[in-house]
Amino acid sequence: MARLRISSTTIAVFLVIQTGFLLFLYAQHGGFMPHSEEKPAQAHILILSSWRSGSSFVGQLFSQHPDVFYLMEPAWHVWVTMRHNSAKVLQMAVRDLIRSVFKCDMSVFDAYMPWKRNLSDLFQWAVSRALCTEPACDHFQRTDITSESACKTVCGKYPFGKAEEACHTYSHVVLKEVRFFDLRVLYPLLTDPSLNLKIIHLVRDPRAVVKSREQSVKALARDNGIVLNMNGTEVEDTQYKVLQEICRSHVQIYETATLKPPSFLKDRYLIIRFEDLVRDPLPEITAMYKFANLQLTPRLESWIHNITHGQGPSKKKEAFQITSRDAVNVSQAWRNVLPFQKVQRVQEVCKGAINILGYQLVDSEREQKDLSLDLVLPHRRSQFSWASFSQN
Repeated sequence: MARLRISSTTIAVFLVIQTGFLLFLYAQHGGFMPHSEEKPAQAHILILSSWRSGSSFVGQLFSQHPDVFYLMEPAWHVWVTMRHNSAKVLQMAVRDLIRSVFKCDMSVFDAYMPWKRNLSDLFQWAVSRALCTEPACDHFQRTDITSESACKTVCGKYPFGKAEEACHTYSHVVLKEVRFFDLRVLYPLLTDPSLNLKIIHLVRDPRAVVKSREQSVKALARDNGIVLNMNGTEVEDTQYKVLQEICRSHVQIYETATLKPPSFLKDRYLIIRFEDLVRDPLPEITAMYKFANLQLTPRLESWIHNITHGQGPSKKKEAFQITSRDAVNVSQAWRNVLPFQKVQRVQEVCKGAINILGYQLVDSEREQKDLSLDLVLPHRRSQFSWASFSQN
């Protein structure tokens, strides 16, 4: 019996050594790599912003790139389907949907669109060049600059499965979202080894946001109700309570990303001010593309010039459209349009965000109307240095 027990022990030791040796060989040949060395095949970019902050424009800067699969606000489907809940309750469902779309798994929409679907069932589908060109739609080439109107005419009846098929053929998946209010909710995505996620945080002067929101009062009423937890009731933001939540969230996101952030955020967060973007588009766009590992093509550069040097301010019917406008005038339009009393109220509600994001308060109607007075303070992005950040 003693000899049998010794023999069993010897065999067990031998198996352990053999298993260890096989694992060593497997690791040496690249079959077993730590998560830190694995890199997903695709890059994932989340444009994080709020309603009426210029995010549709920034989204188009990525959508029109031939290497990008882009969707505008896919979480719209979550909020529409579950409108009786609050934004805080819905943030987990939104995050799960975003994760799936980044992985090109469009079956996540089954819960929100249980019927047989076409491409046109996706929210704002026609602003995505990737859904208007091959392989999603055969009418346009992948390198074309597409328009929403032309795409709607010929691509809407293609089956929904084309979205997933197309997604897998791109090196970059870019999503634009306005339904996150806390950067920490995204930590599970930022630490997910199957994702290669970076965040572009787009902000805009709250006073300009108010002017733009006033052009879209009815369109924003349902979202307002969800932000304010009104159990499905649509509301107008006459007291600026939604705006206050938006300003608070921008401060929270910015401070979380720049004041002692977790190590996994290193080189994965970029803040962009809309005003800087429209004043000098190419350097800002080049910075965003570099951050996302994309190249600016001559065709895109020409399109960008045209889209930022159009004629006249935006109109109500263009509130959710990308048209050729004079972008600098659009960004400053609030100074001539908003009554000073309203500006004062916005400054009270969003004072913290205005200061932290680098905008100048106005103390009188004269200052507001004086366009020679620059209310966009010098860029402060360089004030945050990762060299001064000690990793945990």
